[in-house]
Amino acid sequence: MAKDAPKMRGWRSRDKTSGLLRKKRSDTRVSTIEKQYRRRLGKDSWQLGTLLKKRRKRSLKKAL
Repeated sequence: MAKDAPKMRGWRSRDKTSGLLRKKRSDTRVSTIEKQYRRRLGKDSWQLGTLLKKRRKRSLKKAL
């Protein structure tokens, strides 16, 4: 497994067949993502799916 890009922290989970980074689950709490990325995104009680719907974004990357 190859190491990630220079600006990405640590090793990431990758898809076994394509080698692409796996998608974050939509039921992940926003508070968990905020701690991981050190950014304020929305209400702590929201789930990622709710955040993406409210902001009309397709992925966590676009929401950040």
